Amino acid sequence: MKVCNGVKFIFPAISENERTARAVVSAFLVQLDPTVEELADIRTAVSEAVTNAIVHGYRQKSGDIELHIKLLENREIYLRIKDRGCGIADVEQAMQPLFTTAPEEERAGLGFAVMESFMDQLQVRSTPGHGTTVTMRKKLGSPLCRTK
Repeated sequence: MKVCNGVKFIFPAISENERTARAVVSAFLVQLDPTVEELADIRTAVSEAVTNAIVHGYRQKSGDIELHIKLLENREIYLRIKDRGCGIADVEQAMQPLFTTAPEEERAGLGFAVMESFMDQLQVRSTPGHGTTVTMRKKLGSPLCRTK
């Protein structure tokens, strides 16, 4: 995996920063001239991962979220969202559609399913008491043709 470019962004786990994370991803990806659909897919997946970290990982506690964005060769995007929150005891169960650890908050339990549907690859690693890392990849299509 050859890295052509990358950025690391660390921010407090507060709900207002979910929008900031989407903006950072958009600003990084604009150099690649993605389609509107590709950009929307990646922004949505990042939004879900960051929201999970804020709502479920830290559960009203303070902490930071790390967002790593890398451009790999052949226009492949690598994203890693990491928290040091409470972790997930059963990742396989947590990834099932409609499973939520916060039903009292009317959560739909679709975060991982949404991430998986918009990205080419999704991996979730977690250790209870130490946090969760979500890694995603998406290959962008060819850049749009431009006329001079």
